[in-house]
Amino acid sequence: MESNARRLVAIVDDDPSVLRALGRLVRSLGFDAETHASAEALLERVVAAPPDAVLLDLHLPGLRGPDAIHALRHRSTRARIIVVTGLDHPGAREACLAAGAAAYLAKPVGRDELAALLCAAEPERFL
Repeated sequence: MESNARRLVAIVDDDPSVLRALGRLVRSLGFDAETHASAEALLERVVAAPPDAVLLDLHLPGLRGPDAIHALRHRSTRARIIVVTGLDHPGAREACLAAGAAAYLAKPVGRDELAALLCAAEPERFL
C-alpha cells in the first residue's frame, strides 16, 4: 500500500445509529470506514478486504465478545481490535484483552481517545 493510502477501520455494531455515528467519527479522523451489523458479516469480508482496525461492539447477536475476537484473529492477525460497549460487565475487559483486543472502551467513544488508539498502532500495521 502507498504511504498516503487511507487506512480502513471496520465498525461492527447491531445499532444502526451507532454505526452511523462511529462511521462519521472515524471518517472525521481521516480514516476510511466500513460498517457491519454483525461479526459474521465482517468475517465474510475480512479476507478479501482486511481492515487495519476494527471497532467491535461487545454485545452483538450471534458471535460476540472474546469469541468474535478469536475468529477475527484467526482470519486477520494484523487488525487492531478495539472493543466498544455500552453495557460493561465484570470480567469482560479482561476476557477481551486476553483474546487479543488492543483496547476496551465504554460508549460513548470520545474523539480524542479513539484517535489516539487508532494512531498508536505499530507502524507495520498501518503501512
